[in-house]
Amino acid sequence: MSGGQTGVDRAALDAAVAVGLPVGGWCPRGRRAEDGVIPARYALRETPGSDYAERTEWNVRDSDATLIAVRGALTGGTRLTARLADALGRPLFVCDLLRHNDPQAIVDWLGTHQTRVLNCAGPRESGAPGIYDAARSLFLAVFSAQV
Repeated sequence: MSGGQTGVDRAALDAAVAVGLPVGGWCPRGRRAEDGVIPARYALRETPGSDYAERTEWNVRDSDATLIAVRGALTGGTRLTARLADALGRPLFVCDLLRHNDPQAIVDWLGTHQTRVLNCAGPRESGAPGIYDAARSLFLAVFSAQV
């Protein structure tokens, strides 16, 4: 599950589709993203409002755990995701792609928390150029171990 924003969100959705996992999540009303309208190929439901924070909260709320892929410090909506996971009591794994890229550690963490619905989040592409490719590689490795 993810919100469909460019960057990490779409990397997670694309990786899940590539290995045959179901995808979903909440996106803002109007399917709003930084590059325009989120393509229909992503099976996302729209929140009543167009605010990104509402979508973020609903994705954390409706998942068993959240995996954040980032390079460096958490900022903006990514930081909000981590705060919401903590506030809602959801397990959180933050993978800093600059320091840690061990898919097996994430697979083990998912098993420990008996995660069936995973919220994936992180920076948008404009704020972290190249994050889509790095995150997609990580998610492919993690998701391939889950099928």
